[in-house]
Amino acid sequence: MPDISVQDQIKKIVELQKIDGEIYNLKIQLQEKPAVLAQLKEDFELRKGALAELEEQLKAVQVKRKEKELELKSQEDEIVKANAQLSQIKTNKEYTAKISEIEHIKADQSVIEEKIFVSYDDIDGVHSYIEKEKVMVDEEEKQYLAKKKETEDDIKVIEDRIKVLDSQRQQAAPGVDPSFLSRYEWILKEKNWIAIGPIQGERTCCGLFMNVSSPQLYVIRMHQELIECEMCSRILYLEDDL
Repeated sequence: MPDISVQDQIKKIVELQKIDGEIYNLKIQLQEKPAVLAQLKEDFELRKGALAELEEQLKAVQVKRKEKELELKSQEDEIVKANAQLSQIKTNKEYTAKISEIEHIKADQSVIEEKIFVSYDDIDGVHSYIEKEKVMVDEEEKQYLAKKKETEDDIKVIEDRIKVLDSQRQQAAPGVDPSFLSRYEWILKEKNWIAIGPIQGERTCCGLFMNVSSPQLYVIRMHQELIECEMCSRILYLEDDL
């Protein structure tokens, strides 16, 4: 590689930093997307689960009503049977006892009928709530699928952008002196993907906002070598040099 000035190297590193910074931010977004999808799915599944529980409640009420209807039928059969036995009874005592038995059965029958009537109201109430919940589930499903597609589309856009940036990086990196590139990439990983930054104001490092010493500032102005901040180790440059 022909000799390239430190100033030109810094320009190339700054451009490389822009690419690497965008790649880093996009990869962070990409890492967050699965969690977004998982949360969307969890929220939708919770709504579906609530609907399923209501449907199970409806089935339980219907089963209980059916049981009561069978019990009522059994009581009715008992009354028919007891009435048939009345004609065969020969003593007043037995007759009175049988009439009392029939009355008890009828009393039990009334209780069962009341429970059946109540169950109809319960079923109507649960059924009505289920229908409303189904409408909400259908609406949430549409929203969930729309958000899911939107998130998946975002992921595709990010992945495509990263591919473009990776290609740009492959073209840009060879233009940086290997020793400079090695230093830059080491700092990049160690310093949260910000390896180079401009001196702000008169002589303030952009990393920790610490003053740059006069000797350092002099060397930076001379463009003799890459200078790193004594506090944060990031490469320093003057924006006026770009």
